[in-house]
Amino acid sequence: MKLAFIGASHWHLPLYLDPALQIEGVQVVGVSDPDAACVKALAARLGCAGDTDFRALCRKTRPDFVVALGRHCDMVEEARFLLEEGIPFALEKPCGLNARDAIELAALEERTGNFAAVPLVFRNGDFTLLLRKIAAQGTQYMSFRFIAGFPARYQQANCHWMLDPALSGGGSTINLGIHFFDLALLLMGADARVRHATMSNAAFGHPVEDYGLVVLEQGADLCVIETGYLYPAPTSTFDMHYAVRTPHDYLVAHDPETVELVHSSGERQMIASHTTNVAHYRTFMRDVLDRVRAGRPPLARLSDMVPIMRLVGDAYAKAGPLRKSTVSA
Repeated sequence: MKLAFIGASHWHLPLYLDPALQIEGVQVVGVSDPDAACVKALAARLGCAGDTDFRALCRKTRPDFVVALGRHCDMVEEARFLLEEGIPFALEKPCGLNARDAIELAALEERTGNFAAVPLVFRNGDFTLLLRKIAAQGTQYMSFRFIAGFPARYQQANCHWMLDPALSGGGSTINLGIHFFDLALLLMGADARVRHATMSNAAFGHPVEDYGLVVLEQGADLCVIETGYLYPAPTSTFDMHYAVRTPHDYLVAHDPETVELVHSSGERQMIASHTTNVAHYRTFMRDVLDRVRAGRPPLARLSDMVPIMRLVGDAYAKAGPLRKSTVSA
C-alpha cells in the first residue's frame, strides 16, 4: 500500500509516520510541503519522492492513501483536491478554519463518495468505549481539563502559523478542544449547544488564546471543556483531569493510563485506559488503512466535523475578541 504525506512540516507528522513505517506492506512513496528544506530532508530520510506542490506529488506517485496535514488554512484546498481526484485520505483536525469550511468539505465528500477520514482518535480507543458504556442511560455533568505545554513549542517546530488566528483559526480551543467537543456530542447528543465561553491570552500575549473555557449544555446537562498552552512540560505531557457524572456512576481520570469509576453504592473500581489522544494515533493508522483495504467507511468522516466546528465557532463568538495582553510574547 503506497502512502504519501502532504503538509508534512506539521508537528503531528511523527504521530502518523512512525506507526505507518511499522505496518507490514506499507510503503511511503512521497512527501510534500511548501517548505522545500523540510521536503528535501524528509525525502532523503525516507528514500521517497518529494515535491513542494502536493498536487504534482500525488499525480506523480499515485498513492493509495494520503495523510493530509499542514496549516489549518490550507486544509480545505488539500481535501478538495483529494476528493476530486478520488484518492483516499485522512485530514488532520480541524479540517479548516471554521464551520463554513467543514460544511463545504462534507458536501463534497457526499457528492464524490470518496474515503475521507478524520483522526478523531479518541473514537479508536478504550476510553470512549468506557464512556459510552457508563453513559448509556445519560450523563448529567462532564468536565474535561486538558492543558498542554507552552506555545513556544510551535515556534520551535517551525509551525509559527499556529499562533496566527488567520492561519490556524484560533488557539487551544480549536486545537486541543476538538477531541472533547467530539466526546461531548457523542455523549450528550447533537442538541448540545454553547452556553458560555471565555478565553484569554494573558499568559503569553499571542494573538490566539492560551487559555479557553467553554460550557456546553443539553437540557439540564452540562459539559465544561478547559484547554490551554500553560503547562511547563514537554510535548505530549498534559495537566489533565476529567470527571463524568451519570445517574449511576462517577468517573475520574487524572493521568494518561488510569480511570477511577465510583459507583453510586460507593464501590470503587480502577480501570486501565488510555485517556489522552497520543496513544491512539497508532491504532488510528492501522484501523484507517484496514478500512481502506476492506472498502469500509472511516470511523469518523468529514461530515462529523460539521457539528464540532459549529460548536467551536459558537464558542469563539460567545467569548468575543481577546483583550490586549500586557504580557510581551
